[in-house]
Formats: sequence, C-alpha cells, structure tokens
Amino acid sequence: MSTTTSPAAIDVQDCWNVIGVNGDQSCDKLQQHVHCRNCGVYANAAQQNLARPVSVDYKQEWAAHFRQAAASGQQQDASCLVFRIGREWLSLPVRMFVSVAPIAKPHRLPHRASRGLRGIVNVGGTLYPCMSLADLLGIDDTEGEAATHRHTFARLLLTQWEDQAYALPVADLHGILRYASGSVQAPAATINKGLSRFLTGVITHDDMRIGVLDETLIGYQLARTLR
Repeated sequence: MSTTTSPAAIDVQDCWNVIGVNGDQSCDKLQQHVHCRNCGVYANAAQQNLARPVSVDYKQEWAAHFRQAAASGQQQDASCLVFRIGREWLSLPVRMFVSVAPIAKPHRLPHRASRGLRGIVNVGGTLYPCMSLADLLGIDDTEGEAATHRHTFARLLLTQWEDQAYALPVADLHGILRYASGSVQAPAATINKGLSRFLTGVITHDDMRIGVLDETLIGYQLARTLR
C-alpha cells in the first residue's frame, strides 16, 4: 500500500536510521538511552509524524484497506512479550510486565543463596529482586548469541506477579507479538526437561520458534524462590 500524504507533510529527520540502532550506531546518546525509542529526539519525531496533514486520497486508501475481510481465519486473540535467554526464544503474557529497563548488575544479598535469586537491582531508585529465569528453567545463558542478524541489547524486564515485583534479565528483546491462541503447537520432545515443564506450547513467528511459558507456574516459582 502506498502512503500518499499532503505536499505540506512535515519532513522528519530519521537519525535513528543513520547514526542510531538501525544505522552505524555512532550516536553518543545510545550509551545513555540504550535504544533510539527511549530518546527525546525519536519521541519528538513521532509527534511530528502524527501531527502531519494527510490528503483525502490517503484517508480513502486506508479506509478501503480496513474494510477488507481478514485474510486469516484465526483471530489474533492473545499477546505476549518475546525475549531470548541463551539460545531460547521465550514469551510471557504482556499483562505480567510493567516496563523494560537497561541491564544492571545485581548486588548479592548476604546469607541468601537461593537458586535463581541473583540479588537486587536499582532501577530508577526502586529496588527489585533480580531473578534468573535461566537458572529456574535450566537454560545455559552463557551460550553464544542466537543468529538474529542484528545488534542486540540485554534488558531487564520488570514484571509483577500478585503483589511482588521482579527484575528478569534477558539477553535480547524481540518485543510484543500478537498471535492466535489456536495456533499454539505442542513443545518438541527434544526440549530439555527443566524448560519443557514450564511450557504450554510453542508459537511460530517468521523463522522463530517461541516457547510459551506458563504464567502461573512462572509466577509461583518466582515467589517460591524469593521466600
């Protein structure tokens, strides 16, 4: 579909495609913001883009597009956040997550040696228990990066289960994915036993096979580890 706009459309300078994460990554703000989407320049460009005038043809073209019947018979009725630990792409429901933060080194807690508890991290002045999904799921997070063919950044996923918040370090973040719950497949028999018992299934997206983690089991295991 074309994206015809009015001749008076605002010219947005897309520095993220030149010196940002999609360019040569030479921008001196990347170290602070980690990703261009966290930068004020990117936010201002988005505001300019949304405020641009559009032509009547543009409106009519998109109206015709959304009048078309959906091509797939399966409704995308579920959404998840997709992330990577070691070489495993995994997901949890979007409702579990509060925000995403840059990776931070945890500080170990004295007299606490629970498997899966790496310590505490300070994010924006708030302390979170830093939990290792790699330890809980039996994943080797020292393995080399998955073949993503793009630059990757480790993240802290800030999540909430019942009344407790947690910080979960991950090697890479793909983002939010909508999918049809009816398309979830059974996990392969070759998946390690530590991980397989926490999976409700596997979804396929492009060339990725993503393990769907059981929200209740993960939440229970996180709470149990923190006790």
